[in-house]
Amino acid sequence: MIGDKRMTARLRSWFTPALVCCAICGVAWAQDGSPFIKIEAMIPVRDGVKLHTVIFTPRDARERLPILIERTPYGAMADEQALRARYAHLIADGYIFAFQDIRGRFKSEGQFVMQRQVRDKRDPKAIDESTDTYDTIQWLLDNVKGHNGRAGILGISYGGWLTTMALLDPHPALKAASEQASPADMFLGDDFHHNGAFRLSYGFEYAALLETSKETNTNFAFDRADTYQWYLALGALSNADERYFHGKIPTWNDFVNHPNYDQFWQKQAFAPYIGADGGPPKVPNLNVAGWWDQEDFYGPVKIYELFEKNDPDRLNYLVAGPWNHGGWARRDGSKLGEISFDSNTSKYFRTQIEAPWFAYWLKDKGARDFPKAMVFQTGSNRWEKYDSWPPRNARNRNLYLRESGALSFDPPAGVPSGPGDAGEAFDSYISDPAHPVPYRHRPISPTYPGGGWPAWLVEDQRFVDNRPDVLTWQTEPLQDDLKIAGDIAADLYCSTTGTDSDWVVKLIDVYPEFNPDDRALDGYELMIADEILRGRFRESFERPKAIVPNEVTPYRIDLHTNDHAFLKGHRIMVQVQSTWFPLYDRNPQTFIENIFKAHASDYRAATQKVFRSKAYPSHVVLPVAP
Repeated sequence: MIGDKRMTARLRSWFTPALVCCAICGVAWAQDGSPFIKIEAMIPVRDGVKLHTVIFTPRDARERLPILIERTPYGAMADEQALRARYAHLIADGYIFAFQDIRGRFKSEGQFVMQRQVRDKRDPKAIDESTDTYDTIQWLLDNVKGHNGRAGILGISYGGWLTTMALLDPHPALKAASEQASPADMFLGDDFHHNGAFRLSYGFEYAALLETSKETNTNFAFDRADTYQWYLALGALSNADERYFHGKIPTWNDFVNHPNYDQFWQKQAFAPYIGADGGPPKVPNLNVAGWWDQEDFYGPVKIYELFEKNDPDRLNYLVAGPWNHGGWARRDGSKLGEISFDSNTSKYFRTQIEAPWFAYWLKDKGARDFPKAMVFQTGSNRWEKYDSWPPRNARNRNLYLRESGALSFDPPAGVPSGPGDAGEAFDSYISDPAHPVPYRHRPISPTYPGGGWPAWLVEDQRFVDNRPDVLTWQTEPLQDDLKIAGDIAADLYCSTTGTDSDWVVKLIDVYPEFNPDDRALDGYELMIADEILRGRFRESFERPKAIVPNEVTPYRIDLHTNDHAFLKGHRIMVQVQSTWFPLYDRNPQTFIENIFKAHASDYRAATQKVFRSKAYPSHVVLPVAP
């Protein structure tokens, strides 16, 4: 959720703008020679709190311009050079830019609340991020000269969430939005949890980052280079607060006090407020996602899905590309890690998608010919347009786990037998919380700042090959290209000797052993889709339930959506494991009411079985495109 913060901080450190300040009115403006007039204002909102806002108005505008707003908890953009670096494609079209610190952060007044819940509209004095945005737009319309009466809003990550909040009760002048990498549900699929499994390294470090100080972003000071070692030495989750936070980090307290999908998490999620129950969208919204977004891929796709349930006026659109978190906002999208995409996909998005989007809705320029979904198909490396997402013409095919580590579209044969039958087909491993599977190559640097976090999802997965606690199945080399477009899922039948367990599934594209076009990709194992499910939540996220030891239990794991071509000569691989550390906390594998209060003695090794028989045909569901 903090990719945009890193960019803003870096640009701020590079440049120091030349400003003239008025100590009486608190206004700052650019010296002669700048194309912008810069104003800093404290905008009052309905409860009297004042929000620090930086406004850039083009000096020599030849027409009235729309106002483009970006709100952030990471420090409002105040440098003209940073503005030019980030929004050159929009500056060329002509906009008034307004950047705002949300309440309680940096120079804004009030109290910061992580993802402040949506207000109760029955209370006329209630506030939330939607009301703060509404009041900001009204102030800008009343006090900024040269505007055309229209406003747009956009943002990445937390800024994307703030953008979506603005759509819940939009100001009449808000005519265009672009939610980019917004979280949609922090328990089911975004930054802090996936399917109830706690994202340990991110949750711990992000809470420290935003809640240690109001005026700065504070990175936690690790005393080891390899955070895998540090988190393993931390031991049980209960040690985090006892040793480091001491009850002073509100978000960590929320993690501890809300281990299940209760009203606290449900009220933060967008499902109750948008879509069929929340009415149709009132503002055109461009949802933006990255296939390898290490923080918020679930969110923008879910927000698109929710709005799509009730969109009679076609105001809801999706763009997905080969990016990590916020990668579309950076200069070069031609490569991520070792994987090349044959063109600058980020520049294409900014100039051919984002700029025309805002120009149409805010300036009446261009044509309304936007496809419902504009996605980049990886593997073949080409942009594709769809009238709906997922596409209607894809056909689900089951890819079965088979004997001897094989994957096949042919289901297992044989006579059905019970789970206790010695002839039942399965593969097994021992999952030991004392020796968890790392989620990326070690040493694992901190999330922020750190070198490995932004691109870990495209790392070569061979670093876990031959681990006894990772199961692997793969096809023979493909005889033809196989393209998937749509929603992917895994249906597993598993047993454990414990009473709780995590199940991790990875869908991988295995490159040919020798890849003449790029020898760095010889035999490369590229993860295409992945997800975790905490077993206690297999039936209900609100009411966790212990697993019955040694009983075959079905699990449906949503691997989300994708558009990818497995090329001729490549293989398809599936991996299953039960730890993914320290991205996710270690499941004790013993059912206890609250894992955040677990003790060292609760963590126990367990034997895991993944079945692949006619009775229990574990498989991955692929949406195969014609």
